[in-house]
Amino acid sequence: MSNVCPSSPEALLTRQASAPVNLLGLTCEQLEAYVQGLGEKAFRGRQLFKWVHQLGATEFQAMTSLAKGLREQLVGLAELRELPILRDHQSADGTRKWLLDAGQGNAIETVYIPEDDRGTLCVSSQAGCTVACGFCSTGHQGFARNLTAAEIIGQVRMANRLLDPSGRRAAVSNVVFMGMGEPLLNYEAVLSAVRILLDDNAYGLSRRKVTVSTSGVVPFIERLAAECPVALAVSLHAPNDALRNRLVPLNKKYPLAELLAACRVYLQSGPRDFITFEYVMLHGVNDSLQHARELIELIAKAKLHCKLNLIPFNPFPASGYRRSSPENVKQFAQALQAAGIVTTVRKTRGDDIDAACGQLAGDIQDRTLIRMRRIDVGSSPSALGSQAL
Repeated sequence: MSNVCPSSPEALLTRQASAPVNLLGLTCEQLEAYVQGLGEKAFRGRQLFKWVHQLGATEFQAMTSLAKGLREQLVGLAELRELPILRDHQSADGTRKWLLDAGQGNAIETVYIPEDDRGTLCVSSQAGCTVACGFCSTGHQGFARNLTAAEIIGQVRMANRLLDPSGRRAAVSNVVFMGMGEPLLNYEAVLSAVRILLDDNAYGLSRRKVTVSTSGVVPFIERLAAECPVALAVSLHAPNDALRNRLVPLNKKYPLAELLAACRVYLQSGPRDFITFEYVMLHGVNDSLQHARELIELIAKAKLHCKLNLIPFNPFPASGYRRSSPENVKQFAQALQAAGIVTTVRKTRGDDIDAACGQLAGDIQDRTLIRMRRIDVGSSPSALGSQAL
């Protein structure tokens, strides 16, 4: 097995002899190294980077500031390939969802959520997910593979192009890694994608406008803090380990004490002075006032500045869960707010096209046999939670 980094200049040049290199996933520094390997000066890489991302070029011959010889070389060696669109759905509330072909029978989903002051794109980082939370439609699909940085960035390029064909403005002002998959279990590709999103020669987003969501992969929370801190959202969903073990099986490996300690470390370098905790509201499971009191105690003990985002559960077939009543959600939120915790209730968007939180499923050829294990253990939420990893 080669020990050459897959994104190193040596690896990129080696790949030229076989499959074209998809330039969408290369950072500016990697593109500079790439063109130098072709005998060009580094600044040509920066020009190419701007054409790819700022100007959204779809073919090399259109990049008129590049030397003709370099353009001709690139036609044979490289590509600008986004995942093909299988379906394009638009919700009554303006939310838009694309189903993208990830190859070998797999499909992923990308969702655009327009607001008065911003346009948020929810991108996928994996075809499926191995974390297998029982209340998440993606988790029920199983896992096929990680997406490449090019496939992640391609979702942003595609959305900007389709939402504003004129190219005069970038429709996407915020990017959240809250689509299909656990971003931190595809760390290197997500890190490259984040760096491209932040680059002023590409999308120029601020660190506050890029959010990575995680179910709690502690070692990579710490790495992201050290290498490229952006806004962090943590899928909490329970106030104690016993319940979280059932709802988020990853908690068995990284329990709440370790997770909250990693969050404290993250705040030291993160762009915001708080962590966002996501908490899906499940009827009769985690939505009682006792759960709210436990959550208040947990946060107070952790001495962690945070915001709580309560998410009404979006049902899907075979989940085994029900949505909390509006009254329960209201009482839960009021208890947290009375304790001084900033709390919001997420407005459900795009549920008429299955684009709401927890509904993204795509079409996954499961390589982890998660579905089969669920069949073996039965369909109850408690059984699913204990067998998912």
